[in-house]
Amino acid sequence: MESIREWAAGLEEMHGRIAHRFARSEPRKRALSYLKGLTGSVERKNGWRLAEATGERTPDGMQRLLNAANWDADAVRDDLREYVVEHLGDDEGGILIVDETGFLKKGEKSVGVKRQYSGTAGGTENCQVGVFLCYVSEKGAAFIDRALYLPKDWAKDAERRAEADVPREIEFATKPKLARRMLERALDGGVGAGWVSGDTVYGSDRRLRMFLEERGQPFVLAVKSEESLWTLEERGPGQQRADRIVRGAAPEQWRRLSAGEGSKGPRLFDWALLPLFRLQLTEEERFWGHWLLVRRSVQDPNDLAHYVVFTPKESTTLEGLVRVAGTRWRIESCFEETKDSFGLDEYEVRKWDAWHRHITLSLLAYAFVSVLRSKEAQKGGPPQMTISSCL
Repeated sequence: MESIREWAAGLEEMHGRIAHRFARSEPRKRALSYLKGLTGSVERKNGWRLAEATGERTPDGMQRLLNAANWDADAVRDDLREYVVEHLGDDEGGILIVDETGFLKKGEKSVGVKRQYSGTAGGTENCQVGVFLCYVSEKGAAFIDRALYLPKDWAKDAERRAEADVPREIEFATKPKLARRMLERALDGGVGAGWVSGDTVYGSDRRLRMFLEERGQPFVLAVKSEESLWTLEERGPGQQRADRIVRGAAPEQWRRLSAGEGSKGPRLFDWALLPLFRLQLTEEERFWGHWLLVRRSVQDPNDLAHYVVFTPKESTTLEGLVRVAGTRWRIESCFEETKDSFGLDEYEVRKWDAWHRHITLSLLAYAFVSVLRSKEAQKGGPPQMTISSCL
């Protein structure tokens, strides 16, 4: 019972961080109820079920919280970021991971919905897509930012925009551009992170890589096999596809290392680190370098993954880079758990602000439990504890 009281008090303390974001007491209190429902044992965390869990006869109040109440979801997002960094932050070992996930939807009224590719669905489906930024350290993992991807046809359709209350200043932005904005908010907001990581959607975007280089932010970003990269050839500097550069790797350049623990034990791969050419423009830049990190399947030597690395030369070790590359999968498990247990994809809203409000509260609920787990682990408690029936 003491633990239950501590958990409940912790949730109220976290809610106290965002309470001033609500202009009136009614939505302020309902936000706490919403968070209790999201962290509780409600099977489906939509408006009806969340209302029932808190003793309300109709979902009207929950719907007002998302659709009509006066509060700024972006300001709460900033509070979320500060909360996560305060409890899980690690300036040197922390990793910022960008990725997107899909939300399957019916019809065409929900903001941003259309038939589009979703890795979540494994193909083209009628869905919304959100881009997310996750913070991972040895203390735990939690999301700190989110952005709804607005397809081009939506961005150009004034009537649909008006129906979904898409703000006038919102224009079409690619997923890498959305990721760049989130990374900029995080870094400008004082988030300390040793690395940035992401899959090929983001790593193959040169503007995103250049943005991070300009900020002196180390990264390990996956790129496509056909990505054109600068390398030093016999004739001098030249561009080659990533998969062609790998062909020049000598047998002794490969090492078998674990990319982290999986469900069946260490995830072993063969790894090689190959230098890339970089024109050094300033004295400071001489201390930085580019590399091509390659992961090869032990079972199938033709199964390769490629990563562009940017980091200070003196701190570059293959073991460290493998750790960062192997950590990227954590965002996938975070997506899975936030959808399964914290209602990330169980919303019933159609408009721009309502989507961001629900998603932000869902991420806040997940962050709260991630912090609780971290505290329990530090005390020697079960690291995978849940509070599903405690609030």
